[in-house]
Amino acid sequence: MAPTRSVRPGLTSTTHSQTDRPTSGIGSFRRNQIAIVVSDLNARQSSGVRISDVPDTTPSFFHTYARALGLLSTERRSVALMTGSSVVVSTLFFVEPILFGRLIDMLSGAAAHPADGIWRDSLVTLGTWGAVGISGVFANFLLALSADRLAHRARLGLTVSYFEHVLALSFEFHAGKHSARLLRTMLRATAYLFGFWLAFFREHLGTIITLTVLLPLLMFLNWRLGLLLIVFMGAFTAITAFGIRRTETAQSAVETADSELAARVGDAFGNVRLIQSYVYRAVETTALVQLTRRILGFQYPILAYWAGINVLTRAGSTITIISIFTLGTWLVFKGESSVGQIVTFMGFASLLIGRLEQVGRFISQMFVEMPGVAGFFKVMDAQPMIRDRPGAKALARARGNVAFDGVSFGYGDGRAAISDISFDVRAGCMVALVGATGAGKSTTASLLTRLHDPDAGMVRIDGIDIRDITLDSLRHNIGIVFQESALLHRSIAENIRIGRPEADDEALMRAARAAEAHDFIVAQPLGYATLVGERGASLSGGERQRIAIARALLKDPPILILDEATSALDSVTEAAVQRALSVLMKERTTFVIAHRLSTIRKADLILVFDHGTIVERGTHGELNAQSGVYARLVRSQTEAGGGAPVTGSVAG
Repeated sequence: MAPTRSVRPGLTSTTHSQTDRPTSGIGSFRRNQIAIVVSDLNARQSSGVRISDVPDTTPSFFHTYARALGLLSTERRSVALMTGSSVVVSTLFFVEPILFGRLIDMLSGAAAHPADGIWRDSLVTLGTWGAVGISGVFANFLLALSADRLAHRARLGLTVSYFEHVLALSFEFHAGKHSARLLRTMLRATAYLFGFWLAFFREHLGTIITLTVLLPLLMFLNWRLGLLLIVFMGAFTAITAFGIRRTETAQSAVETADSELAARVGDAFGNVRLIQSYVYRAVETTALVQLTRRILGFQYPILAYWAGINVLTRAGSTITIISIFTLGTWLVFKGESSVGQIVTFMGFASLLIGRLEQVGRFISQMFVEMPGVAGFFKVMDAQPMIRDRPGAKALARARGNVAFDGVSFGYGDGRAAISDISFDVRAGCMVALVGATGAGKSTTASLLTRLHDPDAGMVRIDGIDIRDITLDSLRHNIGIVFQESALLHRSIAENIRIGRPEADDEALMRAARAAEAHDFIVAQPLGYATLVGERGASLSGGERQRIAIARALLKDPPILILDEATSALDSVTEAAVQRALSVLMKERTTFVIAHRLSTIRKADLILVFDHGTIVERGTHGELNAQSGVYARLVRSQTEAGGGAPVTGSVAG
């Protein structure tokens, strides 16, 4: 789902007064913009129809809880070992109150027995108690260490799995998701799951064992006192279940709003230049303040519920201890219990209450975290729309013959992006795609790389339907130079090596020289080791393009797509980039999405697109002689200034 729009940009009549009243115009404009944002957010808050506040269908708390444990299915041996250790630890700690009660009974009856016998029995009991305690501490240490190691392994493994999975998802998925949300989902969910696994095996597995296995055994010691503890446990369970039901939906709304906050902050941080240039900081800050108030509005009722549950649990624990003491005293007077049994059950009660309070805090914390974990699972459940067909085969180095046969495609809005596109390209030829913005040129190129699959028709490379080729091998055979060069915040060398990660330094520099990039690279402070900044911010547009060309040269693909590779450059820089492109295009099948017609005059085939169809095809000379659409484009650019681009005429 695309990030919810939270600002309605617009200009009011007061903005026209800026030229007449320079002193107040900008301030008036900013006040109006802030008012628009605030009124928009307030309207959304009061209307009850905010898209962002309607959470996706979220799995239940217990379903998510169970699935989080299911992630450890590959660690069965470690889980089994820790489960056995938890049984031992729980049993050892369970024995301590029994030994304590036995010691109290021995001491309370000391006057009626020989002193030597009392000392001997007491020392045996104390020795057993000490051995049990030391064994419990040692076993608990091993359990905690094993849980730590398991949680760390699982967290890092899950981080890698998520990263790999998201990178494999289709373009449609990423077009509707904000990268800040995806990153936040990964970081928060893996941190939450780490804490969940750690707490579960260190503490809560032992609590489950105590409640389900050991607690019923107390009925054999004294069923009346044991029943009190079971009643307390039942009341605690009922109260906790009530809290879960009442807050489950509300917490999902908090998580959704939190994700919107992350997306908004990510947008702002990624567009600092825009925000500063248009003095938009106050607007963004005001919107963020309103969003945080919305989050608190969702969060406060949840906190109130769990605070109330905590109070009830504490009150119930106090009542339980008082009841055990009162009932135990009555049973002692009747001769149906002993002082030692009262002490034993008081110890059991303290142990159980401590465990249940831990569980309560754990559940309330996990309740805050579970919607984020559910969002993590939702991303992991997403499947790529473009996948390898069963039986798809890897393509070795292609010759480079490309054919489109009756290809049609639409983006799902009921409107066809391209219709019945057919053409054949021989290996090594240069094909230019020209036409108005939205005519279908970039869509056609995207079908060649299988960013999408056609609704009808077929795309073939060397006579093979590209859907019968594995995605990785298909894309290994295609190189792309985009209009806006995509660079990672890594070193220059690593950005070039994206084309061929295993390339040695000699091959790397050879590609950079051919792209006319070597000279400016070695002039950088750290040469090829220089970090380029986020999205290549430390480099000029021409430098970024030449790195992209070096990357494609290093990859050495038989098929090349140039997506308006020089449209954003000045004429001097364009000349240098064009020389580099000429080297790159040699002996490759090249598709050029043209912005400047001067770059495609030597094309072997020019395809002229209009409203998703090819309306003309031929060489530059042939099309110019026809006095058709292409000829009009040439004349319009010539009249605009000797080949300069005309907006809307040949933009990709």
